[in-house]
Amino acid sequence: MSGQTGVAGPASAGRARRCGAKPGGGSGARDAIVQSMSTPSPGRPEARETKPLPASAHPGEGPPASGVASQGGAGSPEPALWSRNFALFFAARTVAKLGDLMLPVALAAGLVAQGGGAGAVGAAMASFTASFAGLVIFGGVFADRFDTRRLMIGADLVRVVTQSGLALLFATGHAALWAICLLGVVNGVCAAAFQPGVASTVPLIARDVQAANATVRTSESGMAVLGPAAAGVLIGLTSEGGVFAVHAATYLVSALCLLALRLPERPGSREARAAFRADLAEGWREFLARPWMWGVILIWMLFMCAAWGPSVPLAATEIITGHGERAYGLVNSALGVGMVLGGLAALRFRPARPLRAGAIALFGFAPHPVAVGLGLSVPLIVGASVVAGAALAFWGVMWATTVQTQVPGAVLNRIHAYEVAGSLVMLPVGQALAGPAAGLFGPGEVLLAGGATTLLVCALLLAASPIRTLRRREVHAAAQRAQP
Repeated sequence: MSGQTGVAGPASAGRARRCGAKPGGGSGARDAIVQSMSTPSPGRPEARETKPLPASAHPGEGPPASGVASQGGAGSPEPALWSRNFALFFAARTVAKLGDLMLPVALAAGLVAQGGGAGAVGAAMASFTASFAGLVIFGGVFADRFDTRRLMIGADLVRVVTQSGLALLFATGHAALWAICLLGVVNGVCAAAFQPGVASTVPLIARDVQAANATVRTSESGMAVLGPAAAGVLIGLTSEGGVFAVHAATYLVSALCLLALRLPERPGSREARAAFRADLAEGWREFLARPWMWGVILIWMLFMCAAWGPSVPLAATEIITGHGERAYGLVNSALGVGMVLGGLAALRFRPARPLRAGAIALFGFAPHPVAVGLGLSVPLIVGASVVAGAALAFWGVMWATTVQTQVPGAVLNRIHAYEVAGSLVMLPVGQALAGPAAGLFGPGEVLLAGGATTLLVCALLLAASPIRTLRRREVHAAAQRAQP
């Protein structure tokens, strides 16, 4: 189990529904669980509003950043987007997300087949999310103190072993819930070491940060279409264990792609870095210095606990028991189609106030839990899922780009870790309480409450002035490397 699809939190809409998995991805919940549910800083001048590119211009085009040389030789401009490094990173994230988006179908189907309900599915998801959210801030400090790429590669290699273990458990019929949860905890630790490096790597490999985020998010969303369908085919041909075996292989491919990256030396030497505890404190101060960031996180905690957290296990069990595994795979694929559309929209539109635009788009998530909660037909749930996926992906790109362009590169890993931890801390609570809440109030009522909570969350995001008024900021790769 590596994460939930959808939104792991504001940072990665693609990670939040990772099972085992954003939130945004874009993770996010966050590539499924997911997977897997995104005001100028004090002391820093407010950036001027940037006009959108003309319709004829490619999102990656623009004036070259001064002093940036290509991989091939000094003096030639670095590609705005499709450099060798970005192509490798793109491949790593795309392949890994394919495995992450196959996972929810296999995990839910396997647990339901063994007699487990929403409680079992929720516990399996919460085991990953709890360890990830609890340890990701330490992963951010390690990422700032040591070699980020090596941490990411090491995390991928450990997950090759854990997912192979899950494949063996399901293939032999010994997939006890405690064993699944234990491996989920290990995967959460690995994700905590891996995730902070994602945020700091993107500005180093692409001059156009929003185009890079949107391109990766669109590709990951495409895997949300292919992943559930591939999982259904593999389960039919082999078993749930076959899906976990393929998932292990995707992490191996990701590790090899990251191994081939050529990243510049980061500013400052390891010897000159502050002590571990001081690094944590500095990251916390930088986090608190940005009202727009901690404001989003506080609001997002409500979304994770009352909307996204319960909706993942409840939607899985309700759709599988009511319509079958194929219907659940179709709904997940529809969510992926929507994420592709949202990612493409984020490639084209560059709003002057990205968080405001993302919050408006996020209203589109509400129909998804409502459609499942009302017990609507599969075509209507599929339609609602397309809209929800587009909303999550667009928000995820706006959030990720805002964090990566507003935060200095020297502390980006730590701040990203704090915002991921904050956005996910309530997700395991929502997942773990999904079963008891459904037993007390009914699954439909809990899902309808999740839809209402989504509307409230969007309203709160738009009501907060530091979030609503924050203007976009363009930061090229050279400037990000040079930031103190």
